[in-house]
Amino acid sequence: MRIRIAFSAVLTALGLMLLTPVAAHAHGDTVKVVVTGQRAGHVTADITWENDGDAVDEAVAATVNAVSVDGVRTLGPWRLVRDSAAAPAGWTTAETLPPGSWKVSVDVGFPALGHGDLEVAVPVVDPVPGGGAPTASAAAPGTPSAAPPSAGAPSASAPAASAAQVPAADSVSEGDAVWWTTAGVAATALAGAAVGLFLRRRRRMRLDRLG
Repeated sequence: MRIRIAFSAVLTALGLMLLTPVAAHAHGDTVKVVVTGQRAGHVTADITWENDGDAVDEAVAATVNAVSVDGVRTLGPWRLVRDSAAAPAGWTTAETLPPGSWKVSVDVGFPALGHGDLEVAVPVVDPVPGGGAPTASAAAPGTPSAAPPSAGAPSASAPAASAAQVPAADSVSEGDAVWWTTAGVAATALAGAAVGLFLRRRRRMRLDRLG
């Protein structure tokens, strides 16, 4: 009986080994890569099987490279990750392209070979609502009010001196509070230790009487 079970397991394993390459090549040996553009600077692309157009369910090993139109700047290689905001065939990059025009190319090496490229334009986004940074004139009216009047300078010394004495009293009260808190914790710990010792002795005496 055991020999039959072992023989059946071997046949099943051999069948899976023979069927796996067939399933792997059912879609074909090439993938179609379409660079669709960008979203907030992230390169977006659709990857499907060349033969039937199905989305690639397996993990994809792909590199993304970008070169500025003038050829001065290059970025990458970056890798593609699943695009949760797109269709099942959608992929994107975790990195972002800076504003400008870029020649983007995507090369896929697994699960099959594929290539795609596109010229992508990333617009400049103004982070300030309404456009433009605040002008220097907005800060000018606050400059004279920041300077203290000369007539009020002597009178301000007395309140400042009296206010300086308040933190000292607060610090003393806080120190007393910390001391009482520490003392309370220590007292609680000693009380708990005493109760535990009492219970242990009582239990030992009860065991001695039963013994």
